[in-house]
Amino acid sequence: MAVKIGISLIAWQNDDLPDLTAAYTTEGAMEDAARIGYAGVERGRRMPADTEGLRAYLDRYGVALCGGWCSGNLMVASLAEEKAAIRQQVEQFAALNAPCIVYAECSNTIQGDIARPVSQRPKLTRAEVMAYAAKLSELAKWSADQGCVLSYHHHMGAMVQDADDVDRLMEGSDPALTLLYDTGHLHFAGADPLAVLDKWGDRVHHVHFKDVRQPVLDWVRAEDRSFLDGVAAGVYSVPGDPEGCIDFQAITNRLAAMDYAGWIVVEAEQDPAKASPFAYSKIGFDHIVDICGRSGLQIQA
Repeated sequence: MAVKIGISLIAWQNDDLPDLTAAYTTEGAMEDAARIGYAGVERGRRMPADTEGLRAYLDRYGVALCGGWCSGNLMVASLAEEKAAIRQQVEQFAALNAPCIVYAECSNTIQGDIARPVSQRPKLTRAEVMAYAAKLSELAKWSADQGCVLSYHHHMGAMVQDADDVDRLMEGSDPALTLLYDTGHLHFAGADPLAVLDKWGDRVHHVHFKDVRQPVLDWVRAEDRSFLDGVAAGVYSVPGDPEGCIDFQAITNRLAAMDYAGWIVVEAEQDPAKASPFAYSKIGFDHIVDICGRSGLQIQA
C-alpha cells in the first residue's frame, strides 16, 4: 500500500489570523510546496473558485487537490439546505478527484474567536451528538453518491473536539461518514492520538500530521486562552520539529499496520516570523518520508 504526502497552505496563508501571513502569497506557497516535493495541496480560499480555473491552477504547479475545508452548518440547517450549501464544493472536488471534503460543524464553534477561551467551546450531550451523527450520515451518503467522500474534522473549540466526542460521532453515524484524523488537535484536546487511531482506524480516510509544543499548550490551559491565542504563540508545529512532543513514528507504524493508503497532510499553522514556512514545511516533508520508510509505507509521488 502507498500513501501520498500533501500539505495545507495555512503556514503561508492563515485565514483565521491573516495578519500573521500578510507578507505571503498563495502563488509563492504553491511554488514552495511543489519545490519541496509535496504531491498535493488542500484547497485554500485564495485559489480560483471555478473548477476549470482551479484545475489549471493546480496543474501549473504540478500538484493534486488533496482535500479542503468545508464549514458545516447542519446543526441549524435542514438536510436539504446543507446539500444546497455544499453542492458546488462536492461537485468540484469530485471533478478534480479530491480524496474528500474536510467537513466540520461551524454553526456553534468558537475556534475563530480570539476573545473566547477554548474552555468555553460548545459541549453536547451524548444524545445530542448521536442525533447529529444520524443526520450527518445522510449528508455523507449523499456526498458519496456524488463522488466525493465526506471526512469529519474534529477541531479545537468545536462541539466535536476530544476522544469522547469522536466516539459518539462515530458510534452514531453510518460508515459513509469517515474520520479525518488530526494528531495535533487530538493532543491539544487531551486525547491519546494512538488510542483514537486504534479504536477508529477503520473509519479514518484522511490524515493531518501536526505536532504540538507542550509548553505552549500548558500556557493556553493555565491562562485559559483561546485557540487562536495558542496558534499565535506557536502551539503547533510540523512533524520532525525537535520542540514537538508527538511520536509520529509510532503513529506511522500503526497506519502501516492497518494498510492505510490515503493522504498524509502536513497542516501546521505558525507565525512565519518565528517559523519560516518553507523551512518548516521541508522539515515536515523530510520527516514523513523518513518515518514512512522505517514503517514500510511506500510513498506515491
